[in-house]
Amino acid sequence: MTKSGVLLDGKTLKLDDVLDVATGRAVVQVDAAVRERLARARALVDDMTRGDEPHYGINTGFGALAEKKIPRDKLAVLQKNLIESHAVGTGEPMSVEVARGLMMLRAATLAVGHSGCRPLVLDALVALLNAGCAPCVPKKGSVGASGDLAPLAHVALLLLGQGDAFVTTAHGGTQRVSAAEALARADVTPVVLEAKEGLALINGTQAMAATGLHALVQAERLAVLADVIGALSLDALQGTKAAFDPRIHHARAHPGQLRSAANLRALLHGSEIMESHKDCDKVQDPYSLRCMPQVHGATRDTLAFVRAVLTREINSATDNPLVFLDGDYGVAGDDVLSGGNFHGQPVALALDYLAIATAELANISERRIEQLVNPALSSGLPAFLAPDPGLNSGFMILQVTAAALINENKVLCHPASVDSIPSSANREDHVSMGMTSANKAAVVVDNVTRVLGIELMTACQALDLRAPLRPGRPLQDVFARARKDIAFAPVDRAFGVDMEKAIALARTDELVALAKKQAPALA
Repeated sequence: MTKSGVLLDGKTLKLDDVLDVATGRAVVQVDAAVRERLARARALVDDMTRGDEPHYGINTGFGALAEKKIPRDKLAVLQKNLIESHAVGTGEPMSVEVARGLMMLRAATLAVGHSGCRPLVLDALVALLNAGCAPCVPKKGSVGASGDLAPLAHVALLLLGQGDAFVTTAHGGTQRVSAAEALARADVTPVVLEAKEGLALINGTQAMAATGLHALVQAERLAVLADVIGALSLDALQGTKAAFDPRIHHARAHPGQLRSAANLRALLHGSEIMESHKDCDKVQDPYSLRCMPQVHGATRDTLAFVRAVLTREINSATDNPLVFLDGDYGVAGDDVLSGGNFHGQPVALALDYLAIATAELANISERRIEQLVNPALSSGLPAFLAPDPGLNSGFMILQVTAAALINENKVLCHPASVDSIPSSANREDHVSMGMTSANKAAVVVDNVTRVLGIELMTACQALDLRAPLRPGRPLQDVFARARKDIAFAPVDRAFGVDMEKAIALARTDELVALAKKQAPALA
């Protein structure tokens, strides 16, 4: 299979480009202008190493040791020591896809051209990506200011030929190997870092951005899936689509709300169940049905904000100091400036917001599950969707499992970005905790996937109990696909097996793709 190419030009990288490289669907190419820019910036750094004036990160110590001048003949040792001393991440390693995304983003920030590293450092990262390699990076250990120092140090450690890595096997799997073996596979000689290059590799927000990017893309997919599964539940509960009338939503006009309402109208089109009770005396549905556009839509709008933040971030120079050439941003003269672009606050806040917004998809989903299993609320369905309740507990505990996941989400949605623990002898006296925000968001997104899987299973059971009446036309194919994996339950059985199948289906794009065949505008 011929892979597409993603061009690093320092300014036009897209989130989908990062995902394509992270998953091995695309290879990386470097724009010729980037190489020229890197060479010019590097020449400026080399000039500074030949003088006596101290320049932070080039010929000085780091952090609280910034005033310590380092002799020129020790600069390579300084950079090596920096990487080895900072590679102290802990915990489970990042997934291969996230770790490759991290390495891709580090290459991207070098390509912006303000880092002052040699082109060969960028080339080494690109070669490893194109050879199917990934660094072994522990998830924990970054406070997200001075950047994601520990995670990025593990990436840099791979360039030095130390630590472990993951490589793609001939059968498409992954294997953990030594860094030396990964470098050999990519035909890369271990890099001997020169002045500033260690700092250029570890200052930045790429670990939180890579983790957050993967969580965001999954959350965006869940926002559409929530409309599909929510529509299944509404039909099963004999709800009405009157609350999705476009006039209602144009009267408020939030983009996500408009989109979700349009989705629900399309999904419920042609429902035999809805037609059968159009003359009933029910006046309004509960909020978990009626307010789906407002809740799902608010999540969508939040995710759009997070996407904009991350898109800016992955095209930014986030290390320190930054090397500026004559004419950059309209300013004459070459310069090296120390600042704080490594601070993760913009990303940390966005990822906390991502977790909060995505959790709401599960919060409202669980309320629909309760509507389905509670005989006082389910418009005539048997208790806990068991045809013979009492002898059978039915789906009673599925709602409990969903509640447990939601409780965990509520804890995880406490923002990490409001905390700060000073580090580096109080030189780094305010930090973002953005990596914690990213890791929490990833867990929340996974929990939401599980809750939507439970709702899928529950709604399908209820729809079978409404037979022979059928739901909206686009939903019929979704229901049929779910039933291939999860049969109707006339009596109790090991529902945990069915639940895991439903969750696995919720992790895929299949259900949305099937709904789109009858509702092409679904998005």
